[in-house]
Amino acid sequence: VAGLTLLAVGVYSAKNATAVAGRYIEARLGKPSLVRETSRITVLEALKHPIKVGKRLTSKAQDALEGVVLSPQLEARVRDIAIATRNTKKNKSLYRNILMYGPPGTGKTLFAKKLAVHSGMDYAIMTGGDVAPMGREGVTAMHKLFDWANTSRRGLLLFVDEADAFLRKRATEKISEDLRATLNAFLHRTGQHSNKFMLVLASNQPEQFDWAINDRIDEMVNFDLPQLEERERLVRMYFDRHVLKPATEGKQRLKLAQFDYGKKCSEIARLTEGMSGREISQLAVAWQVS
Repeated sequence: VAGLTLLAVGVYSAKNATAVAGRYIEARLGKPSLVRETSRITVLEALKHPIKVGKRLTSKAQDALEGVVLSPQLEARVRDIAIATRNTKKNKSLYRNILMYGPPGTGKTLFAKKLAVHSGMDYAIMTGGDVAPMGREGVTAMHKLFDWANTSRRGLLLFVDEADAFLRKRATEKISEDLRATLNAFLHRTGQHSNKFMLVLASNQPEQFDWAINDRIDEMVNFDLPQLEERERLVRMYFDRHVLKPATEGKQRLKLAQFDYGKKCSEIARLTEGMSGREISQLAVAWQVS
């Protein structure tokens, strides 16, 4: 009898250890279904492209605001965040969570990516709108996401775009039981600060957040539409990138007509009042083919 009992305990322990090992391997190898984009290198990617991966790992840190056009006040604010985040990573301390709010296309995603690279971290991007369609699978997907985040050796910046799509008020909003359960799973996994991942939420309507989400945010940053000065800088940057550079490089160089470059950019900047940086970028792409 004692032998059978020991055998049963041994089988149970082996199965339990195998399950734990399986979850760890899955967290290490597979990108979670909720993640749309990530800079994190998988084992399979490293084996398939060792030289490319080696260059990425040894690349120098970039300026967190390179290619990001913001107002002077906002630029100073986010530069302080970049310095603090990099020091947190260096000292292996607990990361602070950030909410970036404002109209679409104002640079929230771009800054989040550059913040991660500048700090020597990986980034992962998910969209709040992807959660509700998962139904009852949402809870499992959310736990897999944070299991994966906690295995990061470099530290992970988890960027949740359109976060208000699933982090809504539980008491007043009409949400399904599946979405409510997924929200509870998210709250459970973010109840304490972590030295493995940093949470960055992006929202156009932060007032819709559940009160428990606000309790997890350490800093709120408003990304507003660009004013005239920022729009002129954006127009110049995108004109250089999409018109001047392609016209003066390559095998078939084009001759640009003589015109007052500064004056033309100023005129366009005035005409783009109310447009976001993304919309100005799309406008510049249209110039390239016109």
